[in-house]
Amino acid sequence: MEDAIQPVVEPLLASLGLELIDLDRTSQSIRITVDRAGGADLDTIAKATRAISDRFDELDLGTGRYTLEVSSPGVERRLRTAVHFAKALGEKVTVKLLAGSGELRRVDGLLSASTETSITITPEDGVPVTIAIADIDRARTVFTWGSVHQPTPSKGKPKPPSAQKSSPSKQSGERAAH
Repeated sequence: MEDAIQPVVEPLLASLGLELIDLDRTSQSIRITVDRAGGADLDTIAKATRAISDRFDELDLGTGRYTLEVSSPGVERRLRTAVHFAKALGEKVTVKLLAGSGELRRVDGLLSASTETSITITPEDGVPVTIAIADIDRARTVFTWGSVHQPTPSKGKPKPPSAQKSSPSKQSGERAAH
């Protein structure tokens, strides 16, 4: 199904200056993740949603009833493919492995290498761990407050300094919720 959708979606996104980051089809939804240099704003995502929805209405892709979701990846990006991992080189990641794929169940650290079939993560202890992409259940980048990779501020009125800072207890509570 994703193979039939991707060739329809990519040219529409390109016309809006967007790149297809991820495409995920379930029985009830089509989730399309898009991005561009500097980030994708809400107006552009709304235009992309309308263009894709209109095109899907014109074509019979055999999709049946579904919910279309178009979004940007956010600061903590889902990693599923070799291309995703290659783009995240040098970033902090967390990886959950499939049951039965070895001793480790979760690895957190810096994504230090990526090939078509495997990734290497260097945890805080400095001992690199190489993992086959096929053994990964879930993976995502990890946003660290105060890091160099801060999100682009939203347009509009700046928040007062008190609204920009979070207390340490709130930050740890937010991390625990993920």
